[in-house]
Amino acid sequence: MTDKPKPQSDKFKEAARDLECDEDEKAWEDRLRKVASQKPAPEKSSG
Repeated sequence: MTDKPKPQSDKFKEAARDLECDEDEKAWEDRLRKVASQKPAPEKSSG
């Protein structure tokens, strides 16, 4: 048999499906916006 090894990208996609990761691009964008829109906490002045 001449089974070719799977490319790394295919292995990653298969692992993500096995872990039931969300493949919806809109859901990803919504989550990314939520994280990216968070403002950092103000730094405390040492004085």
